[in-house]
Formats: sequence, C-alpha cells, structure tokens
Amino acid sequence: MSRDIRRVGVVGGGQMGAGIAEVCARAGLDTVVCEADALAAQAARDRVAASLERAVRHGKLDPPQAQEVLARIAFTGSLEDLADRQLVVEAVTENPDVKAEMFTALDKIVEDPEAILATNTSAIPVMRLAMATSRADRVLGLHFFNPVPVMPLVEVVTSLHTRPEVAAVAEEFVTATLGRTAIRSRDRAGFVVNALLVPYLLSAIRMAESGFATAADIDAGMERGCAHPMGPLRLADLIGLDTVAAIAESLYEEFREPLYAPSPLLQRMVQAGLLGRKSGRGFHTYV
Repeated sequence: MSRDIRRVGVVGGGQMGAGIAEVCARAGLDTVVCEADALAAQAARDRVAASLERAVRHGKLDPPQAQEVLARIAFTGSLEDLADRQLVVEAVTENPDVKAEMFTALDKIVEDPEAILATNTSAIPVMRLAMATSRADRVLGLHFFNPVPVMPLVEVVTSLHTRPEVAAVAEEFVTATLGRTAIRSRDRAGFVVNALLVPYLLSAIRMAESGFATAADIDAGMERGCAHPMGPLRLADLIGLDTVAAIAESLYEEFREPLYAPSPLLQRMVQAGLLGRKSGRGFHTYV
C-alpha cells in the first residue's frame, strides 16, 4: 500500500469538515470538499476562507499563503468528484444512518482499491460504518477535534476488520503529513477523549439543571479553580449541544451507565435549537 497520500476528499463542509480540509490544504495536499449541493459547497468555501482570514489576522499565515491554501481546495456538490481520492474523510451529521448511507455511496464511487475511507465521528462505532462497504478492512476513524486548525490531536480508531497496515498508513498521514499528534483507540463509543470528557460535561449540565450553581459560576469554578482553559458549559456550547447529546446517546447505548445519559435539560435545549455558539445561544449567549 502506498504511503504517499496526496489526494484527499472531505465529505461535509461544516465546521469540522471545513477545518479538516483547511488542515489538509495547509499541508500542501490536493483537497476536494463535497457538500450536498452547489449552494452548500459555496458556504463551505466561505467557511474555510473566513478561517484563513483569522489565521492571517493572528499572524499564522501571510495573505499570499492563505490564498495558496484556498486555491488547493476544490468545492463541489457531486460525490463523483471524489472518485480519484486516496483518502476520503466523512464529516457529515452525527447520525449513524446518514453516515452509513454515505459510506455505501463512497464505496461505489472511490476507484482506488487501496484508498482509505475514514470517518470523523465522535462516537458512532466504526464497525457499523465499515460494514456498509465492501472494503471494511480499509475503513477506520480519524477523529479530529474542534477547532481543527488549532487542535493538534487526532484519534485513529480501528475496527475489528481494519488491517494493521491501513492503520499504520493513516497514522503516518496524521503525524508526518499533517503534523498532528495521533493516539490509537479501540472501536468503543466515545473512543478515548469523549469517553472521559462527555461524562464531565453532562455532570456540569446536571449541576446547572438542578440549580446547584449558575452556568457562569460553574465555568468560573473550573477555569479559576482547576486552571481549565474553558469551563465545561462553554466547552459544551463550543462543541455544539446537539453533538454533545448525540455522543451521550451513543455512550449510553453502548455502556448503559447513568453518567452517560443526556439530561432532560440538554435534550430540551437541542429540541429548541439552542445549540451553543453555532446558534448564538446555549448555556451562554454569543453575539
């Protein structure tokens, strides 16, 4: 199997997909982002462009470099444009049925028999997605963290079918090509980070729900008392409360531990569209 991955596809141009595409393009890779249609593809392009503008303002890139990065990314509304990719990272909505359908489609479209199909899922079992394809041995998880251009970690998640050499190629891609830190995880809901993080976030949500303390005081307590860079409720808002709820549901389905169950307040906030930073309001308000 070739270890020189130069052509990458990303399915989904939301916050995570756009970030993954940006990181790949910054590494000099030929990158294609596929969205549902041309309008969504343009929105994905705008998302990447805005992120690169922030990088310029913060002195991480100069304007010509930012233009070069954006020029390396093609945006499309057609999955067929991913046919020649060596690696495709799926970053669509955190819904197992939607993701499985996407893997079935990619399996038919991506031509290279040695191509790797990866999911950026936060908690959905990789095996479920792998079995939606005819190449389960070449499917794994590459779980990036938000915001992708800033966060250095990627979880490499292998299923029972993933070939060791496929995992090795993926890990080398993460570390040598993207310059990220890779950690390995078995295919259990939540993997390493979210299996530890989400119960903590859910505990903070229950504390706010019970009236034990305000959201501001809970966050201040962990920021000032434990030197956390961000309190748990602000972090939940940043991740997206819908994503937190989806991860919690996957964890609870697998482990049946009460600490993983999403609280009624979290469920109601998701139903109300109060999703955190991306909607302008969650446990805190964002302008």
